[in-house]
Amino acid sequence: MKGYLGIDVGSVSTNIVFMDEDTNVLESLYLRTNGQPVVAVQRGLKQISEKLPAHTVVRGVGTTGSGRQLTGIVVGADAIKNEITAHAVAASHLVPGVQTVLEIGGQDSKIIILRNGVVTDFAMNTVCAAGTGSFLDQQASRLNIAIEEFGDIALRGKTPVRIAGRCAVFAESDMIHKQQMGFNLEDILAGLCEALVRNYLNNVGKGKEIFGPVVFQGGVAANAGMRRAFERAIGMEVHVPKYFNVMGAVGAALLARDAVSRGVPTRFKGFGVADLEYKAGSFECDGCPNLCEVIEMAEAGRVIARWGDRCGKWSNALAAGEAAGNCS
Repeated sequence: MKGYLGIDVGSVSTNIVFMDEDTNVLESLYLRTNGQPVVAVQRGLKQISEKLPAHTVVRGVGTTGSGRQLTGIVVGADAIKNEITAHAVAASHLVPGVQTVLEIGGQDSKIIILRNGVVTDFAMNTVCAAGTGSFLDQQASRLNIAIEEFGDIALRGKTPVRIAGRCAVFAESDMIHKQQMGFNLEDILAGLCEALVRNYLNNVGKGKEIFGPVVFQGGVAANAGMRRAFERAIGMEVHVPKYFNVMGAVGAALLARDAVSRGVPTRFKGFGVADLEYKAGSFECDGCPNLCEVIEMAEAGRVIARWGDRCGKWSNALAAGEAAGNCS
């Protein structure tokens, strides 16, 4: 079997997919990053390799997400792309003709506008956690309900309660106040979903023309209450693709396929990287007044990458296999 790996490393989750040469997703994996991106990637690669047939050939690897650069160095990526590109490519592949992508992840949210298959506009919200997966997890825990049940309970709400959703702190306070007033849980959760959708559209989606088809992806897309709230707010159907929670990885795999399509050999180091020891460290360069913090990654005791130096003194020297020179 031959195919492509896509790896999406975010602050909350690390997602990996294996796609065959006909772009069918054969295996997918959703893991918690737990603040250790390299460890999560290694664990994921080991699990994916155990699911794939023996002698599977990986023709290309793509990485995306906030940890894409680090992961790309560790695994030997052929394509290292930002989340906007990866999510747009995946959405266009799974829902042909998509014009609007609503994406809500663990700690951020974004909207991507496409026209004729090309990204024409986008926006991200990384200031407030209201409406993201981590916030919903926190509220589910506070209410002593499983996050998997959150959306179904919200769907049972008949009269959604008006909740202040512009801030995570205010939203939680308002929910507690409404509980103390005697409103039932179903209506409170339905109201929270509507509040978070209003917040999303008024901030992330402000000034954006939302045309269909509309795709909702990211971990929060599993919440049926949020999907219904979006459909009510924008007045059109919202599609949740099959691989909604690993769309970044799907896009990364597709981008890897494009990167090696011209006969370029893959840079993938193999599944054996899952068993290697990696260690990241940093030091301050005193070669000039910039005092750059240089970060370096070591693989099995050997430094394989450095970054953070503005002038390239350390990173370029490592790439050239030479001792570092003077600051320019």
